[in-house]
Amino acid sequence: MWDERYAGDRFVFGTEPNDFLAAQYTVFRPGSRILSLGEGEGRNAVFLARQGFSVTGVDASRIGLEKALKLAAEYGVQITVDVGNLADMPFDGPYDGVVSIFCHLPRETRQHIHRKAQSALTPGGLFLLELYRPEQLQYGTGGPPTVDMLVTLDDLVSDFEGMELLFGQHIDRDVHEGVLHTGRSAVVQAIFQKPL
Repeated sequence: MWDERYAGDRFVFGTEPNDFLAAQYTVFRPGSRILSLGEGEGRNAVFLARQGFSVTGVDASRIGLEKALKLAAEYGVQITVDVGNLADMPFDGPYDGVVSIFCHLPRETRQHIHRKAQSALTPGGLFLLELYRPEQLQYGTGGPPTVDMLVTLDDLVSDFEGMELLFGQHIDRDVHEGVLHTGRSAVVQAIFQKPL
């Protein structure tokens, strides 16, 4: 499915970083090693690399990650990519940070991947997320069409039990990230920290 969406020259989610990530990336220590889940065509990984971070982007789409490498080359930065099923692949850490931007998965898969990524974090490491909430179904401006793949802040607090919630909010905001995420959107934004 994703290889089909990413086929062609157009970047379906654009080449600019996610707004929440662009506003909050300074929470990561300079030079941090960051894992980006569901990286797709590379917009967020390339942005982080341009800020001096060492970034690994993982995604199930080979075509998406090939475009990510081309985008990185256009900006003169390097990123590492790993193609595969996120539920099955090892997250070879340690990482100082994990980013998950609109990486929507069925509940049990999401919980498994969040636990695995949390284990790959260094003590004090940060996990930054922006995802669509169930209310997004009313907007229809992006994201999965099933409530099972949408999340609330309470869901994330449960997923990251044992981590400290540094920032979390439900917000309705205008999202303009390519052709597939455009318009008023119901999102949850959060930053968690692994204990020292």
